[in-house]
Amino acid sequence: MNDTLDTLATTADLVRQENVARILDCAERLFRHYGYGKTNVADIARELGMSTANIYRFFASKVEIHQAVCGRMLATCYQLTYDACHSPGTASERLRRYVQTHYQWTRDTMLDQEKVHEMVVVAIERDWHVIEKHIDRIRGLVEEVIREGIAAGEFPDQDPEVASRCFGAAIITLCHPQMVAQCLAKKNRAMPDELIEFAIRALKK
Repeated sequence: MNDTLDTLATTADLVRQENVARILDCAERLFRHYGYGKTNVADIARELGMSTANIYRFFASKVEIHQAVCGRMLATCYQLTYDACHSPGTASERLRRYVQTHYQWTRDTMLDQEKVHEMVVVAIERDWHVIEKHIDRIRGLVEEVIREGIAAGEFPDQDPEVASRCFGAAIITLCHPQMVAQCLAKKNRAMPDELIEFAIRALKK
């Protein structure tokens, strides 16, 4: 009896996960095509051949759907950062690889399409806790690399948590979508490689 109940629960959970994935895939596609502001829950339901009420069984609002879509995008960014921070090389090399990867991902994912940029801007302005959680996770990875650099004698003794926060602040114009977009159009801004080297040198002093 217990085995049967467990099987039913597992099946129901899988069905729910599949429905959630379908909703998020569709929502992201519509957000990218029409823009976040011009897409509503009814549009998503119609595209999926579902009722609006059925969408609300899985998500309480459009904002909640948006948070989940952004969460998936940021999960990709986190994985890229994790891979860079755990790749071979010195702490400096890994930090350099992380920033370069993050900068390129920001340009490719968030700036190439105007509608995606709108979605990210809305997330920053309205769903700040989603972004804050992501920033904390990235900061944790950078802190780990700095800690290893200190242990190896590559960086002088310092508080790795403070150093990771300061490093993040120093490279913010290479990671924050709105700042990246603004700086791309300016000729009097530090170049990405210049800023990266400046931030890494600061860790060595």
